[in-house]
Amino acid sequence: MKEIKTKPIQASVESYIVKLDIQKQEDAKILIQMFSEVSQEKPVMWGPSIIGFGQRLYKYESGREISYFYAGFSMRRKAISIYLMQMPNEEQLSMLGKHQHGVGCLYIKTLKDVELTELKKIVEAAVKMAKEK
Repeated sequence: MKEIKTKPIQASVESYIVKLDIQKQEDAKILIQMFSEVSQEKPVMWGPSIIGFGQRLYKYESGREISYFYAGFSMRRKAISIYLMQMPNEEQLSMLGKHQHGVGCLYIKTLKDVELTELKKIVEAAVKMAKEK
């Protein structure tokens, strides 16, 4: 079976952040504060570019098991990718502000484009679900 690439590594979160441009550094610091508060976990690098919070074992219907974070984010070139194990409903998404979304990700160009209180509610719901399962 193919080895999963998204796993905790010993790299420093701070060394990842200082390589970003100033706006992305500011956004990353806000997200670290928010995710840490919501999850009650410290940030950990998951691979070279994802900051994850918490860790639990997930089991697929196939029986395959992986260790994954409750919630995390990555400061990508075009957008901030926010990884959630539970996506918000359409009402929550409509209140968030300017964003795009996929199956398990929110894509935000900058935090100035969204309502941070709504983003925090979304992260809280996702972390709560991840801790309960």
